[in-house]
This record gives sequence, C-alpha cells and structure tokens, in this order.
Amino acid sequence: MDEVRPTSGAQAHGLVPLFPPGLQAIYGECRRLYPDQANPLQVTAIVKYWLGGPDPLDYISMYRNLGCPAQDIQEHWHYVSFGLSDLYGDNRVHEFTGADGPSGFGFELTFRLKREAGETAPPTWPAELMQGLARYVFQSENTFCSGDHVSWHSPLDNSESRIQHMLLTEDPQIQPVHTPFGLVSFLQIVGVCTEELQAAQQWNGQGILELMRGVRVAGGPWLITDMRRGETIFDIDPHLQERVDQGIETEGSNLSGVSAKCVWDDLSRPPEDEEDSRSICIASQPRRLSDKDTEQIRETLRKGLEFNSKAALPPINNQRQSNERSQSRKDSLESESSAAIVPHELVRTRQLESVHLKFNQESGTLLPLCLRGRLLHGRHFTYKSINGDTAITFVSTGVEGAFATEEHPYAAHGPWLQILLTEEFVEQMLGDLQELNTREEVSKTSSIKLHTFFITCTKTNFHKTKLPKEYSWPEKKLKISVLPDSVFDNPLQ
Repeated sequence: MDEVRPTSGAQAHGLVPLFPPGLQAIYGECRRLYPDQANPLQVTAIVKYWLGGPDPLDYISMYRNLGCPAQDIQEHWHYVSFGLSDLYGDNRVHEFTGADGPSGFGFELTFRLKREAGETAPPTWPAELMQGLARYVFQSENTFCSGDHVSWHSPLDNSESRIQHMLLTEDPQIQPVHTPFGLVSFLQIVGVCTEELQAAQQWNGQGILELMRGVRVAGGPWLITDMRRGETIFDIDPHLQERVDQGIETEGSNLSGVSAKCVWDDLSRPPEDEEDSRSICIASQPRRLSDKDTEQIRETLRKGLEFNSKAALPPINNQRQSNERSQSRKDSLESESSAAIVPHELVRTRQLESVHLKFNQESGTLLPLCLRGRLLHGRHFTYKSINGDTAITFVSTGVEGAFATEEHPYAAHGPWLQILLTEEFVEQMLGDLQELNTREEVSKTSSIKLHTFFITCTKTNFHKTKLPKEYSWPEKKLKISVLPDSVFDNPLQ
C-alpha cells in the first residue's frame, strides 16, 4: 500500500549524508525544474520492494507546473517516478553494472495531467498507473522505448473517460541524468483514445505523438493528458486521418508484434503422434520454447505484456532497432544487438504441410495490420501467446534469417511457428479478411463501455459477426479461426 506525504527538506536538498546517490541525482534534476517546490507531495511505498512489498517504485513525486501560455502549454500536474533506475547502487534492487551503461532499467516514468479548475492538490491515481507499468517491467525485464504503446482497455482514472490507452515519449523538460550508477532517461506517459491507439498500431507511435503535439486539447507541445477530452484528434481535425493514411501507405507499420491469445495446430501430423509433434493443442501441455528461440524472439522483437487481468496488446517491437534501420524493404529476423544467438542450422527445424491458426477477436483484428502494414512492406510480424510459449511469426519473402522458405512456407522450432506469405497471397488474404479491418467509419454516437480491444466507441462489421469465424485457403493448406476469449481462457472446456 502507498502513502502520500511531503518530502522532507533535508531529503529534497540532499543534506542527509547517506542520501542514496541515484535518488539524489534525480532529485537534482527535479529541483532544476522546480526550484520553488523543494518539498513536493509524494506517494511512497510503505513496504519497499526489496523488503517484499508489491510496488517497485519507491517514490512518485508530484509537482505543479504552471505551463507556458505563450507556447500554448496548459497548467498541469507533473509526476516523476523513482525506482526503475538504480537509486542505491548496492544490489538491493538492481544489479550494479557500472556508471557507463544504463542505471537499472535505464529510465524513469513521468506523466503530465491537466490541472482542473479549483484543484489544490494533484490526484494520486497516476501513481498507481505508474506502479502498474513498473510491475510489468520488473516482472518481464522488458523495457519501454519512446513511441511504444500500451493498450490498457480501461479509463486510466477508472472514470467514464475515453482516454483508455497510453503512448510513451521522451519527457519534454527533464533531461537524461548521469548518476554514479549509470544513465537515466525519462519516458512520459501520454493518455490516448482507442482510435489514436489504433492509428499508432497501424502506422507508428511517434507519428501520432507528433500529430497530438499540434492539437492543444489533445496534449499540445508537452503532450499533457486531459482525462475529460471527449474528442479524438481525428474528430478535431479530420485532415489528420489523411496524414495517417498516407503514412501507412508509404511507410507501413513499425509495430512488429504483440502479445496475444493465440494457438496453432499442425494439421499435417496425426494427433496421436506426439513423440515429435510441434502441434500446439489447446487441451494439451505445450512444449516450451528452447532457450535459443526465446533469446532470439526476446532480442529481436521484445515480448509483450499483460497487465493484471486486462487483455493487453502492447508492442513487442524493438523500437531502437526500428529507428536505426534504413528505409529498406528488406527486414531481418536476426538480432542486431546480440551475437550470442545460436545459428538456425544448429536448431532442428520442422517443415509442416498444413497449419491451423487460432486467434481471439482482439488478436484477429490485427491481422490486416500484419498483412498490409508489415508484410507488404517486406517486414515480419509476431504474435506471442500470453498463455504460454506459443509464438506465430508471419514473414514476407524479403525477410532475412527466417527458417520458413517459399518451398516450405510453414516451419516450426518447437512451439514457434513461422509462416512465409508471398505478396500475391497476402493480397488475396486481405480481400478475404476484409471484415476484420478495424479502420472503418467510427460511430460518434456509440457509448458502449466494454473492456475489450477496439470495442469502445467503435462499430465495425466484424463486431456484429458471431464467433467463431473461420477462413480457409485449401490450395495453400492454411486455415485461420477467430474464436471467443473463453476458448483461450478455459482451455480444458
């Protein structure tokens, strides 16, 4: 449980001799921004994480930012976390690896919330939101990058707000801090509507963030979240949709994968042959990914996450890698950041004749994005199961390092399946899967409040279709089923 308290003057000014150096370094940057707020209100974990507490963030400081009317920046509350980086340097939370690399996970979280008229103290719900994101990072050991998105599926403040998801970007004010334990950067949480999240997935997060900076009520230059915002950036300025469409057409999507509810079956192998089967059967115990395959997926794609019971579909793309890659149609499944991956020829690969892919509705709606936004641009896209080690990677003919080939388009390493699709077949599938496309006309009058992906305030033909829904390409020996969540949540039923 957290408690709210002001920081002491001695702590805030670093006057205690044993004041942790990592903590002091971040406080110093905050004092630079807020010299008149030496004692900010602070949320702190009563039982610290290293003592068995549930909350990884030791502190979350809350500052009042007056904004800058001349730059169209509204007054707001500014939240800063302490704990994702190494505050202490004594291995109690993070392994100390030296001052030259990242400190802890290398970043802290921030959040800017519009100050409502009459508010004299900052709301504390953003602190729990930040703790939730931090718990994911600590449990998965996956980090966030600028441009990443988190599909939260619920109003961030548990109200009736349309702001139900998040994008991440560099904080516009707080500079990276060099501490004795490494470098700390600051990633700001930005609340977004479902339609803005979809656009970020279809195109890229950085592009949507840039559009939002130009719309004052959607955040403005500093991307300040307004939980009372009732319109998307596309409602406010319909021309912005044209810019997104153009970006999708020319650049595709930089989302290379999601965590998902999915399984696959090998239809070419008799179900009773289990000795060497790589079939991922819902009612059977799936084989585990080998360390080699896990390392490759982890390094190349970054796994997704699931927050508590929410069916999250956040990104697993390596954002840094995507930003550094040249604008080429040729993509690669090989990690560019790790030379320790065992070559494919040392891992047994099994070619399959026929496969059956199964997705829940949430995952199925991303198939058009996978095909149009990724494969038609020479890239790959991975679904990583949140219920086990199953992984399904779609690859185009231009992707290097894949173990699926045009001669053998379905291939598996344990529970990791790769499917190679030619451009001609992708176009055919897009036509057949047209009803899965989520980018249809949004009904502004809809106010359905369901905690499932792409439902809130959105109507599509697919959502009117009863599940299960099946698609089959017999000549390609491929079958895809879109099934209710209950199939994946209750595998033994």
